[in-house]
Amino acid sequence: MQLFVKDLTVIDFSYLCAERGMVGESWIVDVVLSGGLDEQNMVLDFAKVKRTIKDTIDDIADHRLLIPTACSEVRWQQQGDRVWMDFSSAKGDFHLACPEQAFALIPSEAITFDSVDTFLKKALTEVLPDNVEGISLILRNEEHATPFYHYTHGLKKHDGNCQRIAHGHRSPIHIYENGVAATQWDDYWAERWQDIYLGSEEDIVPVGTLSLSVQTQVSDKTHFGFHYQAPQGDFQLAMPKTCCDIIPHDTTVELLADFIANTLSEKVPMSHFKVVAFEGVGKGAIVEKGPVG
Repeated sequence: MQLFVKDLTVIDFSYLCAERGMVGESWIVDVVLSGGLDEQNMVLDFAKVKRTIKDTIDDIADHRLLIPTACSEVRWQQQGDRVWMDFSSAKGDFHLACPEQAFALIPSEAITFDSVDTFLKKALTEVLPDNVEGISLILRNEEHATPFYHYTHGLKKHDGNCQRIAHGHRSPIHIYENGVAATQWDDYWAERWQDIYLGSEEDIVPVGTLSLSVQTQVSDKTHFGFHYQAPQGDFQLAMPKTCCDIIPHDTTVELLADFIANTLSEKVPMSHFKVVAFEGVGKGAIVEKGPVG
């Protein structure tokens, strides 16, 4: 007997990639359970599927930075609940010092659907009842017919897991200029924010003030330093400048949509712009700027 749930949850996270650097992602999760019937003549009550499986996945992977610990370019160490992470990629070197809940350590050479699937299923087998004999996950991207981008950020004022300094999203963008879909602007932002770190200006600090690993050798010439205190602890990050876009305020989706609209209004002051900016799958913000009519 099998039980399935489509669109069970969405994992919004970032991961380290040897070619692309730090990549923001949003994966939709479908699940299929197989097993015998319980005393209710169910494999598992749908309410329990949504609660147990979703909560487990969200707890160990959502809003985290996924680290491929078997990759030769990864170096990490942990003392207590604090982790120091160093990573070399074709895009430059990345360095973090954060609470352990900021990371998910995936025992593989690369972050892929298969490696994350194995990681998640191992955790899920420990929380599901005995009559559930098998679990199959389908991890997938939302299909987009229009441009999208991958970004990473952190929200220090957030009282939930968004405060983690390196989590991200895969997000489409729809821009309308004077009431007409403006695909050239969709393309512009998709290119500008492809595999980008969106850093808040107020979080920038000299790299030399960060308490990174002893192996870290970077300077303000090549890297931005980011540092903030949040409810979950102290977060520090050194990012290659070429992988960053510095935003003059927080990077909530509301303010990002406003930033996009303001930028476009400065470029074309006589046009009216409507920006529909997504944060991952199925959610986002809408902002309009400029003269109408």
